[in-house]
Amino acid sequence: MDRNFPRSLAAVLVHEGGFVNHPQDPGGATNLGVTLANFRRFVKPDGTVDDLKKLTREQAGVVFRRQYWDEVMGAELTDGVDFAVFDFAVNSGPSRAAKYLQAIVGVAQDGKIGPATLKAVEAMDANAVINALCDKRQKFLEGLPIFPTFGKGWTRRVKEVRALALELSSQPPIEEKVVVHEVK
Repeated sequence: MDRNFPRSLAAVLVHEGGFVNHPQDPGGATNLGVTLANFRRFVKPDGTVDDLKKLTREQAGVVFRRQYWDEVMGAELTDGVDFAVFDFAVNSGPSRAAKYLQAIVGVAQDGKIGPATLKAVEAMDANAVINALCDKRQKFLEGLPIFPTFGKGWTRRVKEVRALALELSSQPPIEEKVVVHEVK
């Protein structure tokens, strides 16, 4: 549900940290988890690495909402599943996160979360989906050639994502307040 975006974003920003430009990171220069390419796409079309270094948390939030949360239908996913899929999308791409979720819930793996995926997710136990997604994500990461460089951090991240996602899945549903006005 969209109510989880602020908390999900805060957790992602903790994992993403500040400016880095590790030579083995295929994303290249990033700040707060935003790549230079996405910075140019959503913030400043002619932006430089120096501009990226000045990225604010608010600007990063806009990028994360548009590029990842909205792309994986975070506002429509079940509590907890929304965060697990969102964080996976940030780390490994929205299409991959969507395909892994689709495989878990048994729908066509087209990389786009739509009505069929949402319905299938809703029909399943959220904790089972979260655990399966985190397990599959970890296996995927372990198979990457750069796992020896980044694996310790990725493993910690998946563990922390699982814990927060399971916590979010257990929160009480939002009670919609219906106001009834007397008709005269």
